[in-house]
Amino acid sequence: MDKVRIGSVGLGRLGLQHAENIAGRIQNAELVALCDVDKPKLEETAKRLAVRHQFTSFEELIACKDVDAVVLVSPSALHTKQIAAALNAGKHVFSEKPLGVNVAECKEAEKAVEAHPDKVFMLGFMRRFDESYKYAHDKVAAGEIGKPVLFRSYSQDPEKFIQGAIAFAPHSGGQFLDMAVHDIDLARWFTGSEPETVYAIGGCYAHPEFAASKDGDNVSCLMKFKNDCMVFLFAGRTAPHGYNVETEIIGTKGTLRIASVPQKNLVEVLDSHGVRKECSENFLERFDTAYVNEVQEFVNCIFNKRKPAVTVYDGTRVSEIAYTCKNAFETGELIRF
Repeated sequence: MDKVRIGSVGLGRLGLQHAENIAGRIQNAELVALCDVDKPKLEETAKRLAVRHQFTSFEELIACKDVDAVVLVSPSALHTKQIAAALNAGKHVFSEKPLGVNVAECKEAEKAVEAHPDKVFMLGFMRRFDESYKYAHDKVAAGEIGKPVLFRSYSQDPEKFIQGAIAFAPHSGGQFLDMAVHDIDLARWFTGSEPETVYAIGGCYAHPEFAASKDGDNVSCLMKFKNDCMVFLFAGRTAPHGYNVETEIIGTKGTLRIASVPQKNLVEVLDSHGVRKECSENFLERFDTAYVNEVQEFVNCIFNKRKPAVTVYDGTRVSEIAYTCKNAFETGELIRF
């Protein structure tokens, strides 16, 4: 195998970025097929990226003999069935989160992956592949900050995108499922432990529309992990300053902070507003390199015949934790896992 021949499914915002990355930024990979129901967009993208196979049917894509692996960036409700179908068709599979829209679907995905031990399956928890998060994780693993005492992580979307969030609210599953899953994954990864209890609060501080979906525009939770580490997560949709993801790990011998001051780059702007730094616009800009790194790892695993560190079981466990956080938020009770 000279190159892994990839078929990418879905051409939304993230799907388009994945397709462009595979076409021009991933080593030992070739984008040979695209699939999307929007035929004009499919044709335009395929022409621009010089992709020879175009499909509006997922079933036709996985039947294509020129495809070795698929990258799923399709609607969340389709992930579980598409993972199983692609594996059954003999393809390696990379899927964006979530693994499924509920825990039962995640369990189905586990069975599909277990039935094909010769195939590589990887789930897209991209923050693990961000250079700063990897650097910090290496320091924690080396014991440089001692025993982790507190893990704190914030995920905030810009207020200017609020109408899209309101429209998506009935289908999102709530902020713990839609936004905080990456923070939950990081908490497990950094602490090497699992949650024991959770208490969650929040509300509709600026946009009462979220209440109809039993959600809030800003929510938080405090968890105690089995290794006694305290874990605090915050997810918000009303950041006035831009896209903001920050994390802090406090240990017995030191503290690590990742992006404690959100910034687009190292430029400082001096104007009539004073001296300031600009924020990233969205997750695509902030985690641009991480999205490249995660698919590169997927390709490397196929070439080297090894399994990725991010597994199907991580997807299930994060979903279980997120649903428990959601339950704690809705009931106002302290819940044990």
